[in-house]
Amino acid sequence: MGLGDKIKNAAEEAKGRVKEAVGDATDNKSMEADGLKDQASANVKQAGEDVKDAFK
Repeated sequence: MGLGDKIKNAAEEAKGRVKEAVGDATDNKSMEADGLKDQASANVKQAGEDVKDAFK
């Protein structure tokens, strides 16, 4: 997996954590859910890249 992909996935996960925290702090359930979705998406992408690396 390229370093760029790792950085993108980490940035997406961090963005999701921020959205989740802001949504929780402001009682904005939509933003909180969007943050959780971003985190899940980043984790799925990371897992896919890990699988690719395992078969190399």
